[in-house]
Amino acid sequence: MSLRGLRLATQFLTRIPVPTVSGFSPDELSRSAAWFPFVGGCLGILVALVVAMGTHANGILGAALGVLAWSWVTGALHLDGLADLTDALAASHRDPQRFFAVLADPRIGTFGVVSIVLALMLKWAALTAVPSTAWPALALIPAWARLGPLVWSRWLGALKPGSGERFAWNLHAGWIVFWMLVLLLCSAAIAPVLCAAPLVLAGWGIWLYARLGGFTGDCLGAGVEITEVVLVVALACCGSSGAPLRLGFQP
Repeated sequence: MSLRGLRLATQFLTRIPVPTVSGFSPDELSRSAAWFPFVGGCLGILVALVVAMGTHANGILGAALGVLAWSWVTGALHLDGLADLTDALAASHRDPQRFFAVLADPRIGTFGVVSIVLALMLKWAALTAVPSTAWPALALIPAWARLGPLVWSRWLGALKPGSGERFAWNLHAGWIVFWMLVLLLCSAAIAPVLCAAPLVLAGWGIWLYARLGGFTGDCLGAGVEITEVVLVVALACCGSSGAPLRLGFQP
């Protein structure tokens, strides 16, 4: 991995201002994917800090600011993928041939809007319930989610050419194993419930294979959002200890 690759990964995944990488090749983009989990971890640290600072004023406000930071820093990149995939699946329910036509349509339909609203609502609700002791674990959730595209693009076939299928071209599988081990160790130390993340990644990959037979860039983006939602909800339910929290009023 090189610093140029880190800049390219940051430029691709976020709005964070970094020196622009121009004239990069598809092979270079593929190699830069090794930095994706690291960039995700940096994003998670930012979200955790925003939530922590906002919660000093009000817990609900802190969660809302956390979701705002989460979406703004990424430019809603993966929310767009979720919306496109949801619209395409809805449109192709009776006519499978419409799937790619709707997927390529830049407009967002009703199902896409609903999917975005639900994803943001679930993140907001979960962040309001995450205890302060579990805030450091928020850094791991975007990192796990951005490991997903590396896994899915490595072992699933691309349904059409695009930036998504380029991630696996020159990315050694050893980077996937490396980040898997690092994130598992960090999760075990900070929030054991996040050790279930590989099951979430595997589940999305299995669903893509069974439902579509492969992936597109939008499928990868949707998977990032789904992974984040599932993990932040799990963290809200179990906290940093891994044991279920007792929510609500206590007698």
